[in-house]
Amino acid sequence: MTKYFADKVNGIFELLGGLVILLNVHNVWTLKTVAGVSWIAVLFFTIWGWWNLVYYPKLDQRMSYLGASFVAITNTVWLALLIYYGGVF
Repeated sequence: MTKYFADKVNGIFELLGGLVILLNVHNVWTLKTVAGVSWIAVLFFTIWGWWNLVYYPKLDQRMSYLGASFVAITNTVWLALLIYYGGVF
């Protein structure tokens, strides 16, 4: 398996992960409420997503970077909605 094939597969998983996160974004946006979700867990994965934007270029993984960008952005939006509608602050 070449590193480019592995990058493409990982990038597809990242992109699909971003699409799944969009389901959460849509749910919170539509219901305007939060139940059963810890914003701390979402914060952790949001930070991890942004870290991947530093890490993947070091590995020359462009597709993974693209997918990670989508995950980081969608997680950030989800986190903002959780904080806003969940009354965290």
